[in-house]
Amino acid sequence: MKGLPVTVSCPIQWGDMDALGHVNNAHYLRWFESARIALLSRAGILADRPREMGPILATTTCDFLRPLTYPGDVVVGAGVTKVGRTSIAMEYGIWRADEPETMCARGSSVVVLVNYGSMAKVEVPRSVRAALEGPGGSAEVAPVMSSSPRCA
Repeated sequence: MKGLPVTVSCPIQWGDMDALGHVNNAHYLRWFESARIALLSRAGILADRPREMGPILATTTCDFLRPLTYPGDVVVGAGVTKVGRTSIAMEYGIWRADEPETMCARGSSVVVLVNYGSMAKVEVPRSVRAALEGPGGSAEVAPVMSSSPRCA
C-alpha cells in the first residue's frame, strides 16, 4: 500500500469473529498496534521489555470500511504523518492479503513518549526523529523488505 511503508501480516483467526459473523472491531485496533510496534521498533523505540522511555498511546481512531471474515490473512500498514516535540502521529490501513487494492479499514493514532518512572513527557530523541523523518523529511521509515513480520 502506498504511503504506509511498514507492513505486518496477520492471520484472521476463527475466534476473531463475533456473533454477527465478522471480525470484531477490537481486533482492528490490535492489528494497528502490531504495525505501530513494528514501525517504532524500526526507528529505535523498542517494546520488547520494560524500558526507561517509551510510547504511551494518547489517541486512536478506526474507520471500518469493509467487514473481514475468517479464513484469510490481512496486511496492516503503518506510516508516520508527523513527528512533534514529544509525540508521533501515525496512520494505518488494513486490507486482505488476497485483495491488496481494497482497503477494509483505515485509522490514525498519536503516541506520546514518556519516562515510565516519572510519567513525564520526553522529547523524541534525535536518532528516532531522523529515522522517522528520513533524509527527505517524509516522516516515513524505510519500507519493510519483501517479507513482512507476522502478528503474534
